[in-house]
Amino acid sequence: MDFLRPADWEEALAAKAAHPAAVPIAGGTDVMVEINFDRRRPEYLMDLNRVGELSEWEVGEESVRLGACVPYSRIMEHLRAELPGLALAAHTVASPQIRNRGGVGGNLGTASPAGDAHPALLAAGAEVEAASVRGTRMIPIDAFYTGVKRNALAPDELIRAVHIRKADGPQQYSKAGTRNAMVIAVCAFGLALHPVTRTVRTGIGSAAPTPVRAKEAEAFLEAALDEGGFWGAGTPLTPSLVRRFADLAAAACDPIDDVRGTARYRRHAVGVMARRTLGWTWESYRSNGRSSEGVA
Repeated sequence: MDFLRPADWEEALAAKAAHPAAVPIAGGTDVMVEINFDRRRPEYLMDLNRVGELSEWEVGEESVRLGACVPYSRIMEHLRAELPGLALAAHTVASPQIRNRGGVGGNLGTASPAGDAHPALLAAGAEVEAASVRGTRMIPIDAFYTGVKRNALAPDELIRAVHIRKADGPQQYSKAGTRNAMVIAVCAFGLALHPVTRTVRTGIGSAAPTPVRAKEAEAFLEAALDEGGFWGAGTPLTPSLVRRFADLAAAACDPIDDVRGTARYRRHAVGVMARRTLGWTWESYRSNGRSSEGVA
């Protein structure tokens, strides 16, 4: 195994172009596990730790540009207000040591359906900035996951950053695991309310071959909130509405039985998490002041 250590971004892109099979590594929290267990033996490893811009972020007027290697601990500490769903997801990642090393770029590169960041990124409507010596392109998060541990990156591309719109309403994240820490998700659920556009987005992890959205649940909730005048009135949601949303979220799953949980349990758990996160986000919307843009 050869080790590549580019000094800057241009050198990293050139190395990836010359060696498309090179596996990028920064935190190493996914890649090194596979190497240590001899599940993977890449011909080249590319260390990106000297590319400083990948560990930086920029808060713009409408969105956050998050470098691919910004660790979860920094997201929790500095971006909780702008990216509340992702900050909550970061809290569930492994241990403090892992949160200090791992980042969203690694989750996206691995593209495991159990990656903790995926539901929050789907709910927030993120875009992935991918680059190569040929140029840069933006990949909508909905189009990024192409299969089990597969993504839309070309062989010569690297993830440079993730662009995430700043929250304009409450966001929540919930994860089910076999214990409270150092655990891979049995399933996970993210929810974001967008009062400005009166829309809802979801994200489901570890309950389908790829991270997915519960689009029918989103459409139902958007229509119910609008037709019932909930956005403007801020009244409590009816139990039947919450129950229907949870049922549709569970129906969006396509899980399997494995050592961490059965398909039946995953569907049930996603329904429970959908019901709870909807309750939490709506109560936050009601109690913390409704966005004037979202009020009729």
